[in-house]
Amino acid sequence: MSTSMEATHKRPISIWQVWLRHPEQLWMRRLLFQIHLWIGIVAGLYILVMSLSGSMIVYRNELERNPTSWVVPLVEWLVDFHDNLRFGMMGRSLNGIGAICLTLLCLTGAVLWWPGITHWRRSLIVNWRSSFARLNWDLHNSLGFWCFLFVTIWGISGIYFAFPQVFNAMVDVLDPGSADKLRFGDKVLSALSDLHFGRFGTFAEAVWALAGLVPAVLSFTGVFMCCHRLLVRKGAPLPK
Repeated sequence: MSTSMEATHKRPISIWQVWLRHPEQLWMRRLLFQIHLWIGIVAGLYILVMSLSGSMIVYRNELERNPTSWVVPLVEWLVDFHDNLRFGMMGRSLNGIGAICLTLLCLTGAVLWWPGITHWRRSLIVNWRSSFARLNWDLHNSLGFWCFLFVTIWGISGIYFAFPQVFNAMVDVLDPGSADKLRFGDKVLSALSDLHFGRFGTFAEAVWALAGLVPAVLSFTGVFMCCHRLLVRKGAPLPK
């Protein structure tokens, strides 16, 4: 009788407790996983190409110091490809859509990264002695965590470059200011542009060039995990 009374008076488990210990049981997380999965499949190749081209043109100014060099036309081709996909304003708009996809991948990935309080430390490191499938999983999780700010900034700034009128309109509404004075919102947008390109000196350029490869790695590992999950494991998750 006492056992049944205790069971009756047990408090129901809150959503927060489920999220803390067993996030995979929440339907919202499963929905976000599907969104993350399909955006990654659709935009994976685009993100890979943008990541590689972006890292290549970090040193654009240094490579173009000699205007007669054969390197200059190649660099300018890469710049136009990275900025506009070689399709002018249409390409820039497509880049904006791609940047929106990248930003959504960052936001959904930040939620999906949490594996539960028991295993969260494992998602911060890579076990280089594990199987190739597990290695891909670890790389995707750990790089996504440690480089979250980098990739998110690139996504948001990419949206700004494609659709600046939207951001400028937001600044006009939130910070009307005056025409002859640089507003706080204008400074934020200028800083966003600098953050996209790493315009903070030689050391920052080196960091940006290296970190710029992270979206390519995330794209590759994400597509590999998707194919491995669907074709090899038939939807079953990797063991913890």
